[in-house]
Amino acid sequence: MRQNPLRFLTSGWPLRCWAFLLGGLLFGLVVLVSLAAMIVFGVLFSVVGVGLVVLTAITVFGLPVAGMERRRLRLVEPVPLPDPHSSLAGVGARAWLRTRLRERATWRELGYAVILGLFFTGANAGLVALLGMSLMLLATPVVVWALAPETVMIIPGEAIPGPAAAMPFSAVGLIGLVLSAYGAGLLATVQVKTALLLLSPRDEPSRSRVIELTRSRIRLADAFEAERRRIERDLHDGAQQQLVALTMTLGLAEMEMREGGSPASELVSRARREARQALDELRRLVRGIYPQVLTDHGLAAAVAEVALGHPLPVTVDIDLPHRLPGMVETTAYFTVTEALTNAAKHSGASQVAVVGRYRNDRLILLITDDGHGGADPAGGTGLSGLADRMAILKGRLVVSSPNGGPTQLRVEVPCSG
Repeated sequence: MRQNPLRFLTSGWPLRCWAFLLGGLLFGLVVLVSLAAMIVFGVLFSVVGVGLVVLTAITVFGLPVAGMERRRLRLVEPVPLPDPHSSLAGVGARAWLRTRLRERATWRELGYAVILGLFFTGANAGLVALLGMSLMLLATPVVVWALAPETVMIIPGEAIPGPAAAMPFSAVGLIGLVLSAYGAGLLATVQVKTALLLLSPRDEPSRSRVIELTRSRIRLADAFEAERRRIERDLHDGAQQQLVALTMTLGLAEMEMREGGSPASELVSRARREARQALDELRRLVRGIYPQVLTDHGLAAAVAEVALGHPLPVTVDIDLPHRLPGMVETTAYFTVTEALTNAAKHSGASQVAVVGRYRNDRLILLITDDGHGGADPAGGTGLSGLADRMAILKGRLVVSSPNGGPTQLRVEVPCSG
């Protein structure tokens, strides 16, 4: 919207923002009324014990609110927000409550529920009212024509004589509609930013961090990348050039032998074909070690090139504001390629989607396939290796693969130390 305001008006985003805010108004009213009722009921009946249970329930009231908001945000936010809570399947109610109260995400979600009920509900109501009034003014000529000869008044005491006289009100309604579109986009952006701040997973600070171990791990990763690039350069400049020269020499020898009618020409011809095959294999190996397009054009172009040669249809939607650090791009690239390889070998999928965004100084990648699911990191599919690669940069890999599919890998890589 900031880059091209006119294009925003002609796109589908105003409708999505209006729908998001209208849903937020209705949901916010439910949250506000429910929260107020629980507080009043809890205070009034606290003396008999029932109220204490209700007041305790308020502390986890933000969990279902946050769950609904994560689903609603998909209207205006393409990257879904994952659940920051740990899985507690099979535990009792007391253990579940005790664990949830210890998680900081629970209190952030309660804060978001309060902000939604008190602030966003009022703001959404104002935008929805502006939208409704603008639509009414825009339709004034039609209303005047449809109700004629009944009297229609927008300004008290001043009747509108006919549809032509109502055109100024339509102009005001059109201006209000434009303002409500931009206002809805701005308010939706504020709500998305707030949700990202309060509802997204965070790396909780540990009580003790072994700083030198982290630094040595990063140094080891840097040394590994440098060695890999050296191997790629040596293969490209050394063995590959020698194979090219060998192929040319065998070609010349084949020509000489055929002219002389030597029976060994067939052997030389076969040797030349095998040398060409070895050269092709070496070129594929070099590209697999470190693709040149990643160095020259960045992550989006490199993943798009991989998608073109993948056996499954792959859609790539990677939108980054700038080039990322080399280690981040390299780690993200090989994570995507490994995920695509797994999808082709194990998932039984018919298509794969790769989405990449830059959020809060982190690269977020979503690799989703429509296969049968059931991916297990312990099953030898390379997922544990991907998680280890993420750990080097203090990133995270979240795998969602229920039986029946789909399978989604969410990759988060910090772009700064």
